[in-house]
Amino acid sequence: MKIVPDTSVVVDGRISELVESGEYAGATVIVPEAVVGEVEAQANSGREIGWDALSELQRLAELADDGEIELRYVGERATEPDIERAAAGAIDALIRDIAQAEGATFVTSDIVQAEVAEAKQIDVEYLEPRERERGALAVEEFFDDETMSVHLREGVVPMAKRGSVGDVHYEPVGDAELTVAELKEFASEIMDVAKRDDDAFIELRERGMTIAQVRDMRIAIAEPPFADGYEITAVRPVVKTTMDDYSFAGELEERLLERDRGVLIAGAPGAGKSTFGQAVAEFLAGHDQVVKTMEKPRDLQVDERITQYTELGGSMENTADSLLMVRPDYTIYDEVRKTDDFEVFADMRLAGVGMIGVVHATRPIDALQRLVGRVELGMIPQIVDTVVYIEAGDIETVYDVKTEVKVPEGLMEEDLARPVIQVADFETGKPAYEIYTFNRQVVTVPLDEESGGTQESGVDKLAKNEIEREIQAATRGPVEVEIQGGNRAIVYVSESDISHVIGKGGGRISDIENRLGVSIDVRTLDEYPGNASSGTTESRGGSSSGAGGSAREGDIATPEITSRHIIVPVDNAEPGQTVEVQADGEYLFTATVGRGGEIKVSRGSAIAEELERAIDREHMITVSVQ
Repeated sequence: MKIVPDTSVVVDGRISELVESGEYAGATVIVPEAVVGEVEAQANSGREIGWDALSELQRLAELADDGEIELRYVGERATEPDIERAAAGAIDALIRDIAQAEGATFVTSDIVQAEVAEAKQIDVEYLEPRERERGALAVEEFFDDETMSVHLREGVVPMAKRGSVGDVHYEPVGDAELTVAELKEFASEIMDVAKRDDDAFIELRERGMTIAQVRDMRIAIAEPPFADGYEITAVRPVVKTTMDDYSFAGELEERLLERDRGVLIAGAPGAGKSTFGQAVAEFLAGHDQVVKTMEKPRDLQVDERITQYTELGGSMENTADSLLMVRPDYTIYDEVRKTDDFEVFADMRLAGVGMIGVVHATRPIDALQRLVGRVELGMIPQIVDTVVYIEAGDIETVYDVKTEVKVPEGLMEEDLARPVIQVADFETGKPAYEIYTFNRQVVTVPLDEESGGTQESGVDKLAKNEIEREIQAATRGPVEVEIQGGNRAIVYVSESDISHVIGKGGGRISDIENRLGVSIDVRTLDEYPGNASSGTTESRGGSSSGAGGSAREGDIATPEITSRHIIVPVDNAEPGQTVEVQADGEYLFTATVGRGGEIKVSRGSAIAEELERAIDREHMITVSVQ
């Protein structure tokens, strides 16, 4: 009897056991050199299964010395590319070819191998795979009941984030610095369990980065060249909550069950957004709702009633297309970050699916503003009607979002009526923000600021900025604006610019007044109350070159993304001036300010792609005058 074992049965030690039991007594065992090359590579990388396989080969050699079997090694050793492509079946094909050429029985515990061999009319014996006993992973020794994540890196003592939601501390959990060999051993164990255990799987496998889900842990393994050293990060949920653990629970439950909703769960990193998302998912699943999730990677800890989906073919758009065939009542989208994510979220919501998205935001309104420019303004309330802001593990704010055609708060003229998105406090019903188009731009105006004293209201600030923008398009010198009320303002310009601002027969200033719905009085800068002396008239817009001139820090800008452009408003420079745009202090590009007081970058260009990536990553965009 001639047999050819593959790597799976060599690792399990099945061949020597069957020889000793008498079933394979006197057999000729033909071991492909490809098997030897694969297990040697596994052993060299520190994987336990590689060492197990080498021990089995040594036992077979001893049995051959005792005359129990004949042992032969045949074929060519697997090359490094073959080993790298082992998961795609490169080595399996070499082993099958040897079994066929030798006319031997092919022995495997890999069901795919067995089916392929049978299809190729090779005599095959399939052995049920043996369950490998596994206890806790080595990385689990660094966890305790309050540990949220463990961070292991070569040359650094083990670190962990511990505490409760909203009160987390990053602290050492070991004394000795970790070595590369130790990290490789940890990684080998994780990979082995991820491949073999029923409650584990490999989420992502790319050169330099592997993400595995093992029981309730999400584990990321980074190595060169992707990272500058070996690193393992293991994360697991500390607490599992229900809706009853949160403020406004009863009202939110009624709202979610009343009809399919569009909800954004917002908060800072570590605030407890995903934990709340899990509670919402399980509440809905327990109330006759079909619930699915979209995650990359999949790390929400939900019960068996909820199916968790990830990218299909590398795209969440493909996942959404598949989900529309499944027709869930609600889908939890964790996390919505990039423009593509918002577009998929919007498409599914408009298709009638209840959507709950998890979004990073430092203020409740910021979550809603991230939709501006990515979808049509008038569609926002149909896509998102509820914003839930989480802080320190509890609900701090809930906003109700709806549309009404009205004159925006603070403006007076009836002909200024337009669709206005009203963002109101869910508990009190008091309006907190209005979002609408003003002078061809989308603006978000806070309504809960005090208007008394010297503090400007949101509408006053908006009107001042827009008036400055319009007037500067008609001047070459500095501009100052003083708001006198909701529909009246005084503009101060240099004497030489007054005629340009007013225009022939007052036509230009009338056009500006009609567009903005504000009555404007034009005066010279000498009359400006804040102008203590003539030496200060270059305080805005002009270049500072005297004793008082100093380099200005970049002003923060909020870009608007349209279908064709990314528009960066510039408030600290005049039209025609050169400015530098940065993201989190890193240079992006230099541009010239247009007549509208803004920079337009055409989408699809290299600069636009870099700027859009910075916006998606929530980098601070700043503009500074050169």
